[in-house]
Amino acid sequence: MSYHIVSIDAPRADLTCRDGQLVCSTDQGSKRVPLEDVASIIVTSFSARIHSHLFLEAAKHGVALVICERFQPVSLLLPACRSADTLLTRRHLTLPEHVRSRLWEKTIDAKCANQLQVARRILPDAQTTHRLADAARARSARKEGGCAKLFWEVITEGLRIEGFSRGRKLRGLNDLLNYGYAVLLSTVLQKLYAVGLDPMVGISHAIRERSAPLAYDLMEPFRPCVDWRVYQWVKDRPQAEAFAVTGEFRKWVTGFSLERVDYLGLELDIRGCIEGVVRGFRQAVIASTSRHYRPWMSKS
Repeated sequence: MSYHIVSIDAPRADLTCRDGQLVCSTDQGSKRVPLEDVASIIVTSFSARIHSHLFLEAAKHGVALVICERFQPVSLLLPACRSADTLLTRRHLTLPEHVRSRLWEKTIDAKCANQLQVARRILPDAQTTHRLADAARARSARKEGGCAKLFWEVITEGLRIEGFSRGRKLRGLNDLLNYGYAVLLSTVLQKLYAVGLDPMVGISHAIRERSAPLAYDLMEPFRPCVDWRVYQWVKDRPQAEAFAVTGEFRKWVTGFSLERVDYLGLELDIRGCIEGVVRGFRQAVIASTSRHYRPWMSKS
């Protein structure tokens, strides 16, 4: 059964296949895993050597190979039998509108709930946090925007920042958030490619040139993980130096993906949690029902 998604992120790595085993050799030694148990191999190492024999054996076992640059997938190698997953693609494109709407509703419910948990860490007794709790429980077409407004009020009040406005092209705190979100986006993209989902087919975000709507959709509940990480960084530093995207900050903010969380009764790091969510979404697409899709909700 192919279920492992193997990530190769060592600075230098040598990948090959011997006796049906995926072999990864690094400066720290070698590790092996049966190729028949691998669903995909994701290479984020900036200096990896891949032997041609691995390409052949991976194709025979139906294993996808995702090559990344700066953690962003730039190449996807699929065996001929997986290059046209007509069942998955057809189901994805023809999802009934009520299923698509329910998938997005569950996504936003999870995002708002996770924003509330972060707000409670920052200002547990603030009136804004209590209003956010009410908004997160509400059923409204404007729920996402209403919760976002209150959430950023809590963030800026906790950091004592005046005049903050969230926007991709704005500076200051936005620079830190944008970098963290880029790391989150690349992680979600890796997992989507690994299970054969086309990130161009979303459930809410509009299709635009050079965009990945489905990745933007499914990353929404995980954005508060980045927000909390950024908040902690800025809180402990004078504003004169807090908003610079330094090497130290990059190392700090990417650590969110290693934080342990509870997902469906299992303790996983965020990367593993994202993988579980993506797999559930894939099953929901195949079954044409939202029942299998369970976005992550923080319990604390």
